[in-house]
Amino acid sequence: MLHAHLTTLHVVALILELLAERPEQAEALLAGSGIRPAELASGERRITRTQELQVCANALERRADLGLALGRRLHVSSYGLLGYAALSAATFGDAWRLLLQYPALLGTYFKLELSVEGELAWVGAADYRHYAALERFNVEMCLASLGLVCDELLGRSLPLAAAQFRHARPDYVARYTASFPCPLQFDAPRNAFAFPAEWLQRRLPLADPVTHQDMLERCRKQNVEFTTRQQWLQRVREALAGQLAAPPGLEQLAQQMHCSPRTLRRHLQELGTHYRELLDELRFARAKALLGQEDWPICRIAEALGFSESASFRHAFQRWSGVAPSRFRA
Repeated sequence: MLHAHLTTLHVVALILELLAERPEQAEALLAGSGIRPAELASGERRITRTQELQVCANALERRADLGLALGRRLHVSSYGLLGYAALSAATFGDAWRLLLQYPALLGTYFKLELSVEGELAWVGAADYRHYAALERFNVEMCLASLGLVCDELLGRSLPLAAAQFRHARPDYVARYTASFPCPLQFDAPRNAFAFPAEWLQRRLPLADPVTHQDMLERCRKQNVEFTTRQQWLQRVREALAGQLAAPPGLEQLAQQMHCSPRTLRRHLQELGTHYRELLDELRFARAKALLGQEDWPICRIAEALGFSESASFRHAFQRWSGVAPSRFRA
């Protein structure tokens, strides 16, 4: 199962739409992400999961039920070609099998599963591997969005039989009803919702075999292109991450990747990033991890990240996060 390392600005834009009434609020929500407000209008811009999660973490400080709110705004059309391919599938079950076939196009943080247990079909989100503090938020956003997608595929509300969540019952549990109008179980063994399995055989109101075949071919091509780009970027990230104490320049990194500096620069631009941004992102992630270890003094962290002086590291960390390293550690 391939987890998406790159994504669009869609969720970030939705967060700002929900919470940023003034320019200064947008800047606060984007703090530490490396995303500029002017970039939000770009449909081609790609960001990393780390950048998206930073904005989510900033936003969660303002609204605890943000995951549910975002999930109710992530329509089937939010998933691009894959969403339209699902809409044109013959049956509800066909649509679900298609969605599960292309996890990279879904851009999910989870391994999505569809299982039939007796008379119920369960849609589950498992194998979360990102920031533990954001797991509940991501579960809520994912399952709320998938519930909305089910309703939109069918053209009516899917009757849910149950919903289970691994996290504890939140204070805002009453807000779950909008997305999960069914019995709820918290501290459960899985994150999933259930519906009568017979609904998998339902014909979809927008089924169109000609359109569906066209969308399938486009999805296949997009998936190959997207996964190839992700794998290549992961190789670049791994090469750079292993050399943070003495990071190579762009030319040296290109040599390690067996390409010209011009080709490396072009590929990174196509992926919505560039060398300096990638280096800053890796340094920032490593810095946050090391600041969580009390036995690492600031001067040693600066050295481990390739800074010749502690002052340079402090300045860079302030630029990345909006706070000084000492304050972040506190």
